[in-house]
Amino acid sequence: MITTVREDWDHRRHGRYRLTETERGDVWGVCAAVDGLFGEPRRGTYELFGWVQEGTQARGWVGSRVWLVPEDDALEPWLLEDAETSGQRLRTGSLVLTGLDDYEGPPEGHTGRVRVHDEHRWLGSCREFSRVLPAKQAAPLLALRGLAPSDQLRAALLKGTRRALDLGEAALEIQDAQGEPLTDRLLWAEVRSWCPSSYGTDLIDLELDGRLFTPVPSFAQPIWERWLAGPPDTLGGWARLDTRHRGAWLDLVRERACRRSHRDRPSGHAYELDGRHITDEPGLYLALGEGVNGPGGYFGGCLAALDDCLRGTFGYTAPATLLWRNAGAAREHLSQTMTPDGRPYDLFGDVLDVLAEGGMQVTLA
Repeated sequence: MITTVREDWDHRRHGRYRLTETERGDVWGVCAAVDGLFGEPRRGTYELFGWVQEGTQARGWVGSRVWLVPEDDALEPWLLEDAETSGQRLRTGSLVLTGLDDYEGPPEGHTGRVRVHDEHRWLGSCREFSRVLPAKQAAPLLALRGLAPSDQLRAALLKGTRRALDLGEAALEIQDAQGEPLTDRLLWAEVRSWCPSSYGTDLIDLELDGRLFTPVPSFAQPIWERWLAGPPDTLGGWARLDTRHRGAWLDLVRERACRRSHRDRPSGHAYELDGRHITDEPGLYLALGEGVNGPGGYFGGCLAALDDCLRGTFGYTAPATLLWRNAGAAREHLSQTMTPDGRPYDLFGDVLDVLAEGGMQVTLA
């Protein structure tokens, strides 16, 4: 059994990062700071041959969610998050596209014709594509600064064998400045080195070979720093962000909510939502979350999650009412959207249907 350091965790003022063994949740140690948390995740790169543009310039896709849809209806489309294209062509008629592949990536063996959309409009098509495999990279390095180690970790470090220094699958649990759980990141914790820390007596700086670890994209660092200081206390802190940064904000809202208990309000509650800034899908769910649960609140991040929240344990008990102010913004921006395979659908209308089925009587204003 790993000796925990919960006493240190409770009393050490800046110990917001906790390294835990995932199987039992025992604590390897807590620390003040982490180097390597932010970086550039490995991106998929595609060259699209015979590219034919549809309607809009290829330039300016930065931060988009882009779906690549095979011409063969039997094959599933796949998603590139945070997609970018430089607009430069490696050779005549080809286009280079990069992004974060979803967990499946392209259908196995398929390199043929695909059509591309950004969930609102078709961007173009190509006769074939080639995926450029990224160069093999060393596992990212995580440095835990000012770590208060458990007795078990100290023993492993003193033993120093390769087996002892392989801590296995672990989670880096992250709390905000108020000591509340925010999120976590998985890694394979293999110790590379350690030394006494300048943070204080009996503390160490521990360097880990972070296999399985995916760094938080650098563009999201300002959003994380805002949330690490504590949850927002006013509505609409996300309103001036672009879609890319709103997505990062929504990720933290969702991950924080999944680590907290929620007290459901009694039925009959009257909610109110400010819809002025609902110009994209992340904005929709951020506004709904705040309308139901206040600043930084969560109430779904997709239609299925919204349906789950309406069933209880996320601050809501049916039936209730919702006054949706400035609903025209959502109607304008979300009534003509696209499914992954490119079929048109009305996201705004679908959200209203899900709310109605969950006992929420919506009044649009």
